[in-house]
Amino acid sequence: MKLLVIGSGGREHAIAKKLKKSPKVHSVYCLPGNPGMKRDGIETAAIEQDDHKSLIEFAKNHKVAWTIIGPEVPLFNGLADAFEAEGLKVFGPSQAATQIEASKRFAKQLMTQQRIPTADYQTFTDYETAKAYLAEQGAPIVIKADGLAAGKGVVVAETAAEAQTALKEMMQDNKFGDSSASVVIEECLIGEEFSLMAFVNGDQIYPMPISQDHKRLLEQDKGPNTGGMGAYAPVRHIPEATVDAAIEKILVPAAKGMSAKGAPFKGILYAGIIATDEGPKTIEFNARFGDPETQVVLNRLESDLAEVITSVLEGKEPELKWKQEGIDLGVVVAAKGYPEAYEKEIPLDLTASESVELFFAGVTERNQQLVSNGGRIYLAAAAGETIEAAQSLIYDWLNQNDKQQLIYRKDIGDKAKQKNCK
Repeated sequence: MKLLVIGSGGREHAIAKKLKKSPKVHSVYCLPGNPGMKRDGIETAAIEQDDHKSLIEFAKNHKVAWTIIGPEVPLFNGLADAFEAEGLKVFGPSQAATQIEASKRFAKQLMTQQRIPTADYQTFTDYETAKAYLAEQGAPIVIKADGLAAGKGVVVAETAAEAQTALKEMMQDNKFGDSSASVVIEECLIGEEFSLMAFVNGDQIYPMPISQDHKRLLEQDKGPNTGGMGAYAPVRHIPEATVDAAIEKILVPAAKGMSAKGAPFKGILYAGIIATDEGPKTIEFNARFGDPETQVVLNRLESDLAEVITSVLEGKEPELKWKQEGIDLGVVVAAKGYPEAYEKEIPLDLTASESVELFFAGVTERNQQLVSNGGRIYLAAAAGETIEAAQSLIYDWLNQNDKQQLIYRKDIGDKAKQKNCK
């Protein structure tokens, strides 16, 4: 069969590459994709993810069996609905179901209705009222843009001054446009964060191994929030009982709640969770695979991803088999200046390695050479028997391919080492 992936980032590269390994798959297209994907035999075409008509025509003309939508924006813009209206199979939530990510307020209301554990919160559309509330609450405190902000619309403010600055940037300076016209202010939860993703179709939920993302730009979780600077899986120092509780008290009621609202969820449901002393609590929901978590989690899947998604789409229980040993770890390489203004057109002369796998994101091609054109450029991934072994493979390779214009964190996975996790 022929399959289509919508998107152009490292997440979509990882999805397409995994699908291509299936003996049942003849071709995998990624639209618009990026030139780095072609190295893995993934076919791309210059059709943008907001061009619904052309995407639908492509899927029909190429007799695509089904499509998976990677990024949140086309989901929010109703691309899954558009495909289904044309009789095309698609693995991705409807525009209505995407509200679980597109609106923090919606997600918080769902959690309240379904008694899903989360932080106490208030929603504001008036700047002065929000400012007064912050002054009353003090710090630490969390300020979130209500709408989509590419993973950057969350500030964990350690001081009252930092909180007020973040609020002003969002509500008065329009840092995230309409996405921050409304904000959610919530208590700062203390504990260890982890990412839990699942294949979902209505009330059918099939969880994946948990992973741990590194959102902050700099080592030791310093600097601004980003779209993610690296990840590893599994996270063995999070107790199995905590993960089971998260599935039972967070994922299951969330999926059931969406069905009860008349917006059943179909696709990948992502829960950002924090393990507190009171048990797991929800930080956020996403309506798609996480990035960079996907690049490490899918590398642990031993089953055929194409068969798994086909089964879920057909309402059948998929065969899911995951690696039990070792660690998969990935480090994001970004352009200096990210997540603000950053340099582009950085030449990428990358040495091939049998041990390090590359998933490309912000790249284009100039004179048959890969150059950067985004903030997060690529992710380098490796598997090892231990965290140290995986780190050694990646960081040795990155040292050989280092450039002044590039940045990456040098402590991805260190939390697991601190917990004596092998």
